[in-house]
Amino acid sequence: MHNQDGDAYPAIAQLRSLDEGEFMARVRRQSYSGYELVAAFRDGKIIGVLGMRPVHTLARGAHLHVDDLVVDAAVRGSGAGRALMEYAESDARARGMTAVFLDARPDAVAFYEREHYLLHPAPSMKKVLAS
Repeated sequence: MHNQDGDAYPAIAQLRSLDEGEFMARVRRQSYSGYELVAAFRDGKIIGVLGMRPVHTLARGAHLHVDDLVVDAAVRGSGAGRALMEYAESDARARGMTAVFLDARPDAVAFYEREHYLLHPAPSMKKVLAS
């Protein structure tokens, strides 16, 4: 399932508004904290990508955070998203982690609920800082 990061760009571009150079730079920076890209293939072509990283916090302890999950629009519903999430869950268990956290877009909530993910009561918040 692992692949060269640049090969994942066409799939990630369906999820994130980044040019390829910025995508590669961000993956490189995130890799220092354990971020990994994992791909699902069909007939030698990438049809889905998952980005994940191990996280250790006082509030949640050791857990896996899924930052990115995208399946090519042409093959959504094929089981690729489920397979990628199962891979992430297996990886988390192998690391001794007991939970997977993620932030979901509103249109993806139903998918995660089918995979037995629960809405987390703590809201995620953001403040954009002026440069």
